[in-house]
Amino acid sequence: MNDFNRRNFLKLSGFSVLPILTGGINAASRVKSDGNRSNIETFPDVKETVWFINDGPMYKPTRYIEKLQEIDAEKKIMRDFYGHGGCIDELTKKFSLITGKESAIFMPSGTMANQLAIHTLSGTNTKVFVQETSHVYRDEADAAQSLFNKRLIPLGKGEPFFTLSELKNAIDYYEKGEVFKSGSGGVVSIENPVRRNDGAFVPIEELRSISEYCKSSGYKLHLDGARIFMASAATGIPVSEYASLFDTVYISLYKYLGAAAGAVLCGNKELVDKMDHQVKIHGGSMFSNWTNAAVALHHLEGLEERLNKVRLKATDLIKSFNALNISITPAVKNNTNMFYLKFLQQVDIKKVIANLKDKHNIVLQSPNQEGIIRITINDSLLLQENEKIIGSFKEAIKSS
Repeated sequence: MNDFNRRNFLKLSGFSVLPILTGGINAASRVKSDGNRSNIETFPDVKETVWFINDGPMYKPTRYIEKLQEIDAEKKIMRDFYGHGGCIDELTKKFSLITGKESAIFMPSGTMANQLAIHTLSGTNTKVFVQETSHVYRDEADAAQSLFNKRLIPLGKGEPFFTLSELKNAIDYYEKGEVFKSGSGGVVSIENPVRRNDGAFVPIEELRSISEYCKSSGYKLHLDGARIFMASAATGIPVSEYASLFDTVYISLYKYLGAAAGAVLCGNKELVDKMDHQVKIHGGSMFSNWTNAAVALHHLEGLEERLNKVRLKATDLIKSFNALNISITPAVKNNTNMFYLKFLQQVDIKKVIANLKDKHNIVLQSPNQEGIIRITINDSLLLQENEKIIGSFKEAIKSS
């Protein structure tokens, strides 16, 4: 399945996610508010579309503008000033409550949140132990090395997580094998769930063991929790419980909260208070961030409830697919929301996909060479009843 690639998701979905904030669109007359965020309104432009791509809504520019106007019509959006005040403060306070951390701060990107957290936690220590498949190690352009003089030490090659035993052996190896030490202690960074491993989550028992060891050994622990809500929905473990094991936690604002960009970093007040200066000197201090915060805040309300409903609904839906001669299997062990779909009978897959999109508002990405389609379960699943989805697949298969 290596031909599947995270960066192909947006290409396959066929739309851009960057908002162009211009005037001239009045969507206030089209606002439909029932006061219940558990019923998410839109993924792409067409209402009631089940979008089996991505973890949540990613809006076209025009729709993004409309969404902001709908939110503003419900409750006036209050602007921030350099990441403070207005809806930014409301957003960061909510994340503090969700994670159980003292404080939180808006960041322009997940890379900056990860790097500044690791940099600040490690101080003068240079070693950072990470998963070999993690975003910090594989997808952040060697920022830790080139900007912060940190040495990333990868563990668990190819695997979604490393064990406590592997971590202990690595620490022992470097502490005993190097003459000139960089200080006692350091940082351990863990991504959960792991995008490069098809969204596999790290077992909570392993996280607890690693957390206990790090606290007793003087190591700080950072969580790249960009998609931690997905791990929480899959395991039933609250985000706050995951966060309690770590000194800092970063959560994405665009993976499943609809924002065009942004991240929130949570931790104790002493650490978070240092971040304004760090963000500024590394070029991340933006005059205004309300366009991202307002959309994320809107989708954050009721998110956990929605994802729990999605998990139950998806379980029933997958069982129903068996009757259609369609196989749906978890992408990996410790799966969160990624699955592989395969038609077991002879069908024209391209025609089925086109039919589902054009006639039934169900969107799938293209199959790989073996005819396997990766599907991502998200809260757009709540927009259609399972019976309707199954009926749509029956009709699309018959038409092909």
